[in-house]
Amino acid sequence: MTTGVDPDGFRRLVEVRRSCRAFLPEPLTAAELEALLCTAQRAPSWCNTQPWQLIVTSGQATDEFRSALLRHVDESERHPPAPDFPKPVGYSGKRLDRRRASGWALYEAVGVARGDRAASARQARENYAFFGAPHFALVTTPAELGTYGALDCGLYVATFLYAAESLGLGAIAQAAIANHAPFVRDYFDIPEDHLVLCGIPFGRRDEDHPANSFRTTRAPLDESVRWVGGPA
Repeated sequence: MTTGVDPDGFRRLVEVRRSCRAFLPEPLTAAELEALLCTAQRAPSWCNTQPWQLIVTSGQATDEFRSALLRHVDESERHPPAPDFPKPVGYSGKRLDRRRASGWALYEAVGVARGDRAASARQARENYAFFGAPHFALVTTPAELGTYGALDCGLYVATFLYAAESLGLGAIAQAAIANHAPFVRDYFDIPEDHLVLCGIPFGRRDEDHPANSFRTTRAPLDESVRWVGGPA
């Protein structure tokens, strides 16, 4: 049975997708928003539970949330990180190497010198300004579903990112927003039985911004795949 989907086209979509860290201020049209969200809604999930719940902001609502979050973050000494999900206990080996390589590629692209903590802090703060995006999607998941709900929402986020790319749009999945889950929950009046997972700023890419000029690499298969009874 064939689906009629062009495998080369899909491969190209996966290869060209990248995290967008600079957006144009122009908002998307209602038709573009609906096309993006309807495509993302087709994401697979365990028993078709579709646990993801989104709050999507546009226009003034995005600006107001951005300003409120930045004020909160700038008072970070009074508001230590409080994510709903445990953060990684650490990074080691190749995972640490990849994380460092990605970070330094971004810093090099935007002109942040190694050791310049003030400049790196300014770049990190851009996460909470949503990199200037006109739209922001907050992803939450029901607490009762635990790890499986979070996994399903991860599939949704990936589908959202590819859907955005297919429409010529930019998007980036952000874990940073989860560090301030109590603030986000209060701001949007999110019930306690839903957990804050991540945010997705999205819109039109600023192709001329240096933050969008670099690409990350992917490890060869032998670093991720153990073959049993298959190709050597």
